[in-house]
Amino acid sequence: MTYMPDFKRMLSRVFTPKPPGSIHMQAFQPLPERGYLVGGAVRDTLLGGTPADLDWLVPDPESAAQDAAKQLNGNAFLWDEQRNYWRVISNKHVRDYAPLGDSLELNLLQRDFAMNAVAADTAGTLFDPAGGVPDIMRKRVRMIAVENLLADTLRPLRGVRLSVQLGFTLDAQTRVAITDITAQQRAHSAPLPAWERVAEELNALLSCADAAQGIFVMHELGMTALYLPELIPMDGVEQRGFHHLNVFEHSLEALRQLIAGFPDADLSLRWATLLHDVGKPATRTLLDDNHYHFYGHDKQGAVLTEQLLTRLRQPTERIRKARDLVRYHMLPLPKNDKEARRFAHKRARLLPDLLQLMIADREAARGPLSSERSRNAYRVALSRILAIQQEPKPKTPLINGNDLMQHFNLPPGPTIGTALEFIAEAEAVGDVRSKEEAFEALATFLEKQGAL
Repeated sequence: MTYMPDFKRMLSRVFTPKPPGSIHMQAFQPLPERGYLVGGAVRDTLLGGTPADLDWLVPDPESAAQDAAKQLNGNAFLWDEQRNYWRVISNKHVRDYAPLGDSLELNLLQRDFAMNAVAADTAGTLFDPAGGVPDIMRKRVRMIAVENLLADTLRPLRGVRLSVQLGFTLDAQTRVAITDITAQQRAHSAPLPAWERVAEELNALLSCADAAQGIFVMHELGMTALYLPELIPMDGVEQRGFHHLNVFEHSLEALRQLIAGFPDADLSLRWATLLHDVGKPATRTLLDDNHYHFYGHDKQGAVLTEQLLTRLRQPTERIRKARDLVRYHMLPLPKNDKEARRFAHKRARLLPDLLQLMIADREAARGPLSSERSRNAYRVALSRILAIQQEPKPKTPLINGNDLMQHFNLPPGPTIGTALEFIAEAEAVGDVRSKEEAFEALATFLEKQGAL
């Protein structure tokens, strides 16, 4: 399996329309006096989009921001005192105002990529000293200069993310430069960006429809060794059995399957899908049946997932959810309705995400042991769990803590929590259907626990 640009993208580089010389500015009101709209807003407008967040270069950022806030009924504030950058937030839209300085051309030529170095004045006339408009028409990400990428060492990663997000290709010289800078960063001869900024870019990349292609390009350019080193041992690890791809390729294919089947998948699920087999290299064994086995890779993978996402300063809940999805993605499928109900009850917090990960994992496996019949049986089993999970839940449990303590004359303590978990599962799978049945089951359970 390879991840390469498609033919439409290749043809777009040959048959490109004549670059425009201006854009319409009506959508960007209010227009600051002697201001220039720059960067992504101009690029996205040329691509036919309607950008919500705007970047302006103006002679007086404070005055422009205060005026915009007044007209938009928004809030203006100084968000970078050192550089005199002002921001206005209105209706969840963001407008930034930065000093124009002495030279518009110099400002533009200090930016990262030519496609981001196009400005428009308030009449809509374009200023393009780096040739960014033709790049936008050809769907190409091209650096302005190597020095510009080195000026902010997050820019190489941003270039990869933008290429995936926009469906652009990386210019050949830009690829070489990014590879060289990444090698310098790995050798500690060039600085690393802050992990929080790295995480922001990686989250944006994983949010793309073609996220698997983005991780593949990162890997080609040496970036996985820099930012996602846990992925490196996966490359080249053969699997056999149900799998036709090595562990790394399978993980990318699973991510592709997830996004294709469940485009609304959140970042926790996307990270978990990418990392679901990260524990396999450390757990691979070759048994007598001439098949590789990976016993315990789910537990090892959960540890590595937590380690990676913690380093990336991800939110605690995202780390916990991704870790647990990896930990439980190998759970055996239920063989009957009762087992399905137990599964749905015990893993309710992870559903339906866990099922979506399991589906993507199976759909990415096309090895000699895999067949359409086995994949369909897998889908049927998962559908049974999903149907149960979507059933309306009872408003109140049959037994609560007070009922339990009063009926059995028990004091508060850990035993109460354990007993409530037991009876909640029994109720979920249909073993008890009334308060009387619940008390009978609890009496047996508490006797075995030595609590009575």
